[in-house]
Amino acid sequence: MNVGELMTRGVKTCALGDSLNRAAQLLWDNDCGCIPVVDPEGKAIAMITDRDICMAAYTQGQALGNMLVSSAASREIVTVGEAESLDVAEALMQEHQIRRLPVVDAVGKPIGLVSMNDLARRANSEGFKHHDDLSAEGIVKTLAAVCEPAHEPLGAPPRATQQVRAAE
Repeated sequence: MNVGELMTRGVKTCALGDSLNRAAQLLWDNDCGCIPVVDPEGKAIAMITDRDICMAAYTQGQALGNMLVSSAASREIVTVGEAESLDVAEALMQEHQIRRLPVVDAVGKPIGLVSMNDLARRANSEGFKHHDDLSAEGIVKTLAAVCEPAHEPLGAPPRATQQVRAAE
């Protein structure tokens, strides 16, 4: 099975110049936790999550309508093609500690999303077979990698590797 067979299609997008209020509205209206941010040509250049918006509201202390997506979106974006295997998607999720991957076409335009939820639902579906490129062990391994703390508690020694989100 490849990413294109499992992904959620019809992904919504926003632009760096959109307000965080607009991004939050898109998330709410489409019952999703993240949306790709695109450049004027429609190419995915960043991601914004509901958590990004919440933390921007907290740290910037302004109304969402007064803040731009550019002030909160993660500029580090990891994407996958629809022809890639689910193993590749899982490996990317593990390596970059992300729950959702935008699926892009040949020129980098978002055409869907594949998420940990998609993987788990597929693995739990009736008629699931282990040769579908998914296994309970693989999904648990991916989830465990994604759930590693991004920051160590105060006073803890630093981890050998940490994901750093690029800021504008």
